[in-house]
Amino acid sequence: MTFAVETQGLRYRAGRNFAMEGVDLHVPTGAIYGFLGPNGAGKTTTIRLILGLLRATGGRIAVLGESMPAARVSVLARVGYVPDRPHVHPSLTVAQSMELHAAFHARWDARWATELKGQFRLADDRRVGSLSKGETGKLMMLLALAQLPELLVLDEPTDGLDPVVRRDVLEALLAYVSDRQASVLISSHLVHELERICDWVGLMDRGALVAELPMREFKSGIKRLYVTGAPALLDDTTPFTVLSRGPANGAAEQWLVRGWTPDMHDHVTSLGATVTDVIDLDLEEGFVELLRSFRDKR
Repeated sequence: MTFAVETQGLRYRAGRNFAMEGVDLHVPTGAIYGFLGPNGAGKTTTIRLILGLLRATGGRIAVLGESMPAARVSVLARVGYVPDRPHVHPSLTVAQSMELHAAFHARWDARWATELKGQFRLADDRRVGSLSKGETGKLMMLLALAQLPELLVLDEPTDGLDPVVRRDVLEALLAYVSDRQASVLISSHLVHELERICDWVGLMDRGALVAELPMREFKSGIKRLYVTGAPALLDDTTPFTVLSRGPANGAAEQWLVRGWTPDMHDHVTSLGATVTDVIDLDLEEGFVELLRSFRDKR
């Protein structure tokens, strides 16, 4: 497997209260990678490190097969970026913003930019400063897509947008990915939104990458088990990961596990225990439980 973005042992410190120590992130080529985490988890910091906007204190970063920040000039020419805050000048019109952006990107597709402008219902003569939040979000997505990037890095691109605008933005994104086989790293705290579009998911909290796995495994492999007769300790042969365990009703225990499949009942039975119930978790429930178990261990 090749990676559009890869970090190894990434380290960074911002003041006394935030540090990243050894983050290993892998965005597969051609995938839509959902970068989840609560506000303040380190998602934006990680994105800025990846794009060379901040300098890491240690570790390695590769984007589209090139080392960052050393190759930032050639790499950023192939990357479309929507930051967490608008980066377009408020005194420019929509048309002027497009013209300015096109001047910096040799692959700019003027015809498609015009199509997107119509699709997003953006008027040429509207000044950026007069646009609504939703219109500004559409303009930023237009500017990123029209440069025909191999990699799209989107930092909370739909945060604060109404459902109709979010749909328009995500439909344009998915159409581009389908047409161009581009890779996408999209950060958000809107878990249900990423559940519909992502192939992979990474969960960030307090400067650490808590989990990274294919979306289908995240949705199907994280379960809540109710277990009776549970042993005090599990041995190394256990084929699933116990993220947390605690008392339930009566003598039962409640286990949060990752990597569970139905045939693993036999392993639990071999330990002298019985699984009395298996509860499927949706992405948001799994997200919350993973965060809770991670914080309990720190």
